[in-house]
Amino acid sequence: MNSKLRGKSMDDLFQAILNLKDIDECSNFFEDLCTISELRAMEQRFQVAQMLDEGRIYSDIARETGASTATISRVNKCLTYGSDGYRTALDRMKGNGRHE
Repeated sequence: MNSKLRGKSMDDLFQAILNLKDIDECSNFFEDLCTISELRAMEQRFQVAQMLDEGRIYSDIARETGASTATISRVNKCLTYGSDGYRTALDRMKGNGRHE
């Protein structure tokens, strides 16, 4: 993560997320923390990451998710050159049998 973003408050937020025990707790926390639009945007970006990881093409991803090509490109850049956040999450989901 960009060191300019890192600090005690950000670490506290991440620790709070790590302390959640199940999907219901996570859902409740994020529903309180974020607007519906923010959650939908994160959901869309993660769906794009999953589809890119499956080797899907931009036009199919845009049609199925409603994401702009700019969003798809940004997610792809993060998958390729980012901090491996998407990669870690996707790989762990595959290991848990949660990624189709």
